[in-house]
Amino acid sequence: MPNDSFLTDIKTLRDRARRHMNEGAVTPGYKADRVAVLKILNEALATEIVCFLRYKRHHFMAKGILSQAVAAEFAEHAAEEQAHADLIAGRIVQLGGEPDYSPVTLLARSHSEYAEGADLTGMIEEDLVAERIAIDSYSEIVRFLGDDDPTTRMIMEQILAKEEEHAEDLASLLRRVGTETTQLR
Repeated sequence: MPNDSFLTDIKTLRDRARRHMNEGAVTPGYKADRVAVLKILNEALATEIVCFLRYKRHHFMAKGILSQAVAAEFAEHAAEEQAHADLIAGRIVQLGGEPDYSPVTLLARSHSEYAEGADLTGMIEEDLVAERIAIDSYSEIVRFLGDDDPTTRMIMEQILAKEEEHAEDLASLLRRVGTETTQLR
């Protein structure tokens, strides 16, 4: 029989839930600094929006011998970045905050830059740099959250895994574009 001594008794859980039901997802068991988490999440939201915008531009601006395949990859990544932004915005609202979509402060809050890239190789390089920034910053966010906010940590881990996949995709594309360019000379 498992040791249940760490669990709060059912009556206390029920009473507490009724007393604080208007607080939504933020229960007394929430251990993180909610204000700090909301700030971090709004920075991550800005990062995802900037990445989405950069990928969309790259999708439409891709030119060259491999442009169709690369543009398709850019479009896929853009859609995934938009989905990440939606996850983050949803979590901000669950925590009683407001997602900040202000274009005035978007770049200042974003961890990544909006760098256009001069050609197909430059676009891939800029996107790869942005993914590596996201990987490092999201890893730090996961460590910061620890066990204090497991739901937000899980969301950020899910996004982090996809950003790592994006980085690998881009590194492969960069090698492929480099090889094709060399062979054409």
